[in-house]
Amino acid sequence: MGGQVRDRIRVYAWVGGNRPGDIEASAKRAIEDGFSATKMNITEEMQVVDQMRQVDAAVERIARLRDVVGNNLDIAVDFHGRVHAPMAKVLIEAIQPYRPFFIEEPVLSEHLETMAALRRQTHIPIATGERLFSRYDFKRVLTLGAADIIQPDLSHAGGISECKRIADMAESWDVALAPHCPLGPIALASCLQVDAVCQLAFIQEQSQGIHYNRENDLTRYLMNPEVLRFDQGFVQIPQGPGLGIEIDETQVRAAAATGHRWRNPIWRHADGSLAEW
Repeated sequence: MGGQVRDRIRVYAWVGGNRPGDIEASAKRAIEDGFSATKMNITEEMQVVDQMRQVDAAVERIARLRDVVGNNLDIAVDFHGRVHAPMAKVLIEAIQPYRPFFIEEPVLSEHLETMAALRRQTHIPIATGERLFSRYDFKRVLTLGAADIIQPDLSHAGGISECKRIADMAESWDVALAPHCPLGPIALASCLQVDAVCQLAFIQEQSQGIHYNRENDLTRYLMNPEVLRFDQGFVQIPQGPGLGIEIDETQVRAAAATGHRWRNPIWRHADGSLAEW
């Protein structure tokens, strides 16, 4: 893998849910838990060209959060591919005064030419990559100049070895790495192995307390939850054999008895057409 370049990496907490509402309380909780960075979904459904009140509602969310937390939190905002090109440029300009940490998926990754144009129009770092699945997908991101931060998901983009190649390639463009990982402990431990050896990795997504977790939170399946303990907004790189974690297989079997059947929520616009979730 090339040798460890860091002992720990910064992590961020999610605030709010899929439909941002009362995010102030969860942001305060993140500060109390020692986090210095968060990410939030900023929009609900947004039509290809929508009413300005939709933009105003999104601005109010980040404005209220910034007012509550001041400079104690870096606030990343996720457009989640819900915003189309005509509204993305309007929305990005509107939220700039509130100093977003970065903007994730300002448009869907199918529209990398648009993403590159948006990146040229703003000083806010642009992030993408959770829906891209190989180094060849990321090669196009880099050659088009579409992002400042790439977010490969190790579970989807070829695992540790392929994502290490993607990160090394991005380093040639001076593009940062922040792996996508709203998943379980094995996925997170895998991401940390890549973060450990990539100089331009700067922050790691994680799912502790995320809104769609219920009884099965991040560390429930670990024999030693302390291995993935967060301290002042950082997590140590696991140093044990393999990925550095040991799975409690009894807990896995208990959860398997219930099973898991994830389905995306179905969102619709006011006219009945399907909206991006």
